[in-house]
Amino acid sequence: MSQPSAARGDQWTFLTNHARVLIALARDPEIRLRDVAEAVGITERAVQLIVADLEAAGYLTRARVGRRNRYTIDLSVALRHPAEADHPVGDLLVTFLHREDTPTGEELTTS
Repeated sequence: MSQPSAARGDQWTFLTNHARVLIALARDPEIRLRDVAEAVGITERAVQLIVADLEAAGYLTRARVGRRNRYTIDLSVALRHPAEADHPVGDLLVTFLHREDTPTGEELTTS
């Protein structure tokens, strides 16, 4: 059996930055993208690109509320990888959100 490279052994994680950004937006739908970037550990520009990807794929919508954006997540959209495509993204989010934040409808919004 092959051994992990010492150079890479401590570098990998289970979640992608797309998942981390989506979880951050689920926790706080009015969070600033600069705060998401800080929480995830990536640049604000990278967060902007990820949000655009998630929006284009139908996972979230963005609405302007005053000077901020409010993000709404559609919990019914299937995960993208063929191995998980029979699970909606809501299943993933419920795993990472606190019980009081767990959505009950088809769209995730926290007021």
